[in-house]
Amino acid sequence: MQEKLIEVKNVTFVYESDDPDTVPKPALDNISLDIYKGEFVAVLGHNGCGKSTLAKLCNAIYEPGEGSVTVKGIPSDSEENGDRIRRIVGMVFQNPDNQIVATIVEDDVAFGPENLGVEPKEIRRRVDDALKTVNMYDMREREPHKLSGGQKQRVAIAGVIAMQTECIIFDEPTAMLDPMGRKEVMQAIQRLNKEMGITIVLITHFMDEAVKADRVVVMDKGRIVTRAKPEDVFSQVDLLRSHGLDVPQSTELCHNLGLGEGVISVQDCVDRVCAFLGGAK
Repeated sequence: MQEKLIEVKNVTFVYESDDPDTVPKPALDNISLDIYKGEFVAVLGHNGCGKSTLAKLCNAIYEPGEGSVTVKGIPSDSEENGDRIRRIVGMVFQNPDNQIVATIVEDDVAFGPENLGVEPKEIRRRVDDALKTVNMYDMREREPHKLSGGQKQRVAIAGVIAMQTECIIFDEPTAMLDPMGRKEVMQAIQRLNKEMGITIVLITHFMDEAVKADRVVVMDKGRIVTRAKPEDVFSQVDLLRSHGLDVPQSTELCHNLGLGEGVISVQDCVDRVCAFLGGAK
């Protein structure tokens, strides 16, 4: 039986409004979601659907207005518990410049463990291991502002790895990157999950990133629309379109050609088309 790491139960969250005459709509509206240890979960949805709010609740940056969020049984209902939760659940944001605090790469990666009171020898080991994990060890003495966007984001990821959290939430980490940077970051994320067993929650609007997850959660207007394995979620082409979302190109092609559902990769599409053409001879 899988071990439950994060439990979101009947959570509603409303941002306060500066206008006393305005009744704000909930950013999250009575949602429930479980994240299991070692899982890779992608959360999809257009801007304003509530996915970033969900991420910040899981990291105890926010506390729920109604309902509960617990991490390994710790409720996110106090500042003290929030500190404990952030030692278990780390977070990487969209803009790496907002997370980089030092003028040298290795010093930036060491910042988190230093704040946790880790001894210097252990910090050195963690920094080296973290930088090697994201293939940035050779640039450990470089200045972060001279790095590319993808390299900066990998430094930010290394900083969270060095804190040795069990789970890392990525809030649209590739949104500001070019295709090469996106590829670098996604390779690092997959390595963390598959090789190191770190639980991953990826907030994204890129379909080709979501297909790499174990499970996809689709959100709209503060609610969860559907959740399932990628091939099952992306088979619901009409449902996704009704909520303003695209599907992977391979999925759309096979759907439009009437070649069946469950296609999520280019190879799946090639196999399906070849099977069709072979059967047509």
